[in-house]
Amino acid sequence: MTSNIFARREGHDTSLVDFEYYHYEPNLAAAIIFTVVFFVLTAWHSFQMIRTRTWFFVPFVLGVLMEAVGYVGRTVSATQENGEWTLGPYLIQTLFVLVAPAFLAASIYMELGRIVLMVDGESHLFVRRTWMTKIFVTGDVLSFCMQGAGGGLLAVADTQKSVDAGSNIIVGGLFIQIIFFGLFVIAGALFHFRLRKVPTQLAHVMPWQKHMGALYATSLLIFVRSIFRVIEYLQGFNGYLLSKEVYLYVFDSLLIAAAVVVMNLIHPSEIGRLLKGGGGSRIQLDPMA
Repeated sequence: MTSNIFARREGHDTSLVDFEYYHYEPNLAAAIIFTVVFFVLTAWHSFQMIRTRTWFFVPFVLGVLMEAVGYVGRTVSATQENGEWTLGPYLIQTLFVLVAPAFLAASIYMELGRIVLMVDGESHLFVRRTWMTKIFVTGDVLSFCMQGAGGGLLAVADTQKSVDAGSNIIVGGLFIQIIFFGLFVIAGALFHFRLRKVPTQLAHVMPWQKHMGALYATSLLIFVRSIFRVIEYLQGFNGYLLSKEVYLYVFDSLLIAAAVVVMNLIHPSEIGRLLKGGGGSRIQLDPMA
């Protein structure tokens, strides 16, 4: 993650006169590794999505691509002289890596609605399926907009006041992401519990628990990453987490890569195939979740 070091002119406490993007020299090898990892995962997910026509996963694939592009920016920064970093690569890696998980979340929210369809389990939800999907996706869009707006404000900040405002907006967006992910996991767990207690006829033959497990895993990974980001921004640009590059890779890069791989291995295309009547069930359900 990037970092900023601010020095103030005497008598001008709100002016930023010294601006450095990192507290450390970015590690080139690590940046290249995660650039390659996320491009490979983008290609893998793109192949799976196109081959199976799992179009509701377009936001997820775009999110993985944004991660890859973000680490391209970080790679470029790592090739530049220490302290001579340019704005473009810094902005790309900051904004893209920050907001990419919001795209992943959008598809994750929509997948739960399709699992409900697959087992004909809408009666086990605490709210109508269509409303549930809209509520969570709306929260995700709000989180994305706030994080993007905060990141954009930081990019052009020239006073401490604007820096603080940008950071606060980002933290607000991350808190919204955490809240909605928490509510999503609760909603999924309640649905899971009710369906196990009183299973529908289709619940006996559909692989719904496998896909619920994938949702729990990816949600937990992104949830932990978002908590890390909140703490990071709350500590400020001179905070401990922002001053150590290793924490970015441990609590962001690795966690998001793991979440993406989970969805590669347990791909929701199986749900779409069953909804369209494939396999042995031949069920015919509304494919729009």
